Amino acid sequence: MAQKGKIFVVGFGPGDFKHITTRAVEALQQSDFIIGYKTYVELIQDLVTAKSIVSTGMTEEVSRAQEAVRQAEAGNIVSVISSGDSGVYGMAGLVYEVLIELGWTEATGVEVEIVPGISAINSCASLLGAPIMHDSCTISLSDHLTPWNLIAKRVEAAAMADFVIALYNPKSGRRTRQIVEAQRILLEYRSPDTPVGLVKSAYRDRQEITMTTLAEMLEHDIGMLTTVIIGNSSTFFYDNKMITPRGYQRKYTLGDEKQPLRPHQRLKEENEPWAMNQQTGTARADFAADPNAGRSKPSLAITPVSTLNKSSLEMAATALAMVKGTSAGHVTSKLVQQKIESIFELAVSPGVANKFFTPQQMTALAEVVGEEGTMEYTPDHQIHLKIPTSEPGKITAKLREVGFLLAPIGDVLSLKACDFCYGEKADSIPYAEEIQAKLGGLALPKTLNIGFNGCGMACYRAVFDDIGIVYRKSKFDVFIGAKPVGRTAHAAQPVVEGLEPEQLVPLITDILEEYKANAHPNERLFKYFKRVKKILHFTYQDMSSKIKVEPAPCGD
Repeated sequence: MAQKGKIFVVGFGPGDFKHITTRAVEALQQSDFIIGYKTYVELIQDLVTAKSIVSTGMTEEVSRAQEAVRQAEAGNIVSVISSGDSGVYGMAGLVYEVLIELGWTEATGVEVEIVPGISAINSCASLLGAPIMHDSCTISLSDHLTPWNLIAKRVEAAAMADFVIALYNPKSGRRTRQIVEAQRILLEYRSPDTPVGLVKSAYRDRQEITMTTLAEMLEHDIGMLTTVIIGNSSTFFYDNKMITPRGYQRKYTLGDEKQPLRPHQRLKEENEPWAMNQQTGTARADFAADPNAGRSKPSLAITPVSTLNKSSLEMAATALAMVKGTSAGHVTSKLVQQKIESIFELAVSPGVANKFFTPQQMTALAEVVGEEGTMEYTPDHQIHLKIPTSEPGKITAKLREVGFLLAPIGDVLSLKACDFCYGEKADSIPYAEEIQAKLGGLALPKTLNIGFNGCGMACYRAVFDDIGIVYRKSKFDVFIGAKPVGRTAHAAQPVVEGLEPEQLVPLITDILEEYKANAHPNERLFKYFKRVKKILHFTYQDMSSKIKVEPAPCGD
């Protein structure tokens, strides 16, 4: 029987070696494979001895989890790494989701061990002082996987309930409005002077700590590497520290070496007049409900009200009504259940060589997308559709009925052909259509574009795609390994000139089969070619610019 592998899902903390746990180091050093986001891999590379390290880009978590499962099922020991704690916006849940889809059980499947680490809320709080001393919550502002309206509700609920709030993923190059909206919501319930701590790259070389207020926090640099900690109504600054008291009422006497009440005495009802009576389920009405009672600048104006003979739900509704300035009204019990929406994603185009849309096609698009869906035109002469539906079959049938060419979205092969001079140079069109029919939509380690030009002018820039095909003098020239994007982009390497037409599809198929079998997850073709130095019988040549260009890492 083949030996079972194992998956460690490792949280390595903020990133410096002093704050990584012993068990995390043991897991990393036992592993045959280390899989993680490239920035995280760089942080822990001095600790690992794995025979293979697979690093991928941002937003590629699913493929990392899939590769980890694949390697573990092959008998390898694998560590999937997350910064902070792997169970807090980390990889733990995703690994389990991939396993569950494959029918995994703990009794019969590969072993999984979750190795905890110090989460950002804890590491950042330690640098700020003691801001998390009372009830707190974490909210991610990234709406890539969670609807923004739901995130906004959670921000409002946390603000209303006076939680200390830690905002993860507050801002990125493309997501700039979410933090602005979060501040607007918070200011409806919190004083503008509420203390806020901004910590960027906690315990790393580029660590930055900023103390500010809720009103002024957007005046400072906030990015993907920043954790934003927002105090509650009792949080204060002292000597460049952010402090949240343990409670709204003093259960102990600060400054006294000996407390006036012994522990068993402090828990008696007469010494905790603010607490709920365990028999009646009510709290005394003669004790101030204002969490800021006695403070010079209260940020929440809460008036004590009678809570006698009211349920906890009714009291919560009354508090909400006071915050909103409305009547509490009749309270009915409600279960909160966030609907999980099915989104169907696909790409459509008029055809391989055709770039013209008909009125019927545009009408069909509007009908299937409706009010809730989205459509986005891309440089690849495709329109990407995202449609909320539980019946994708009806949508594809309607789109095919009006002549659309349909393709999946994601890490698949996509053919990008020129318009063949509006069909005047049509000799090579059948070969482009054959590639699309046989290979279009093929699942690959990373999105791969084949550029196809119908004449030697190559005006469609096929040589700047992952694989470039140029029809010239009734034969084909083939190029592989372009770096299509970035400040160090470069053309592909010419590998064949004058290829006979009947040899084209078999050659492209062989290249793709080798790439699919041997490339790392999310490894682009040019990176794979550079790493292995040979694809089929084609030897790698460096086509990159010889002028040194300063790298532009994510987050700058």
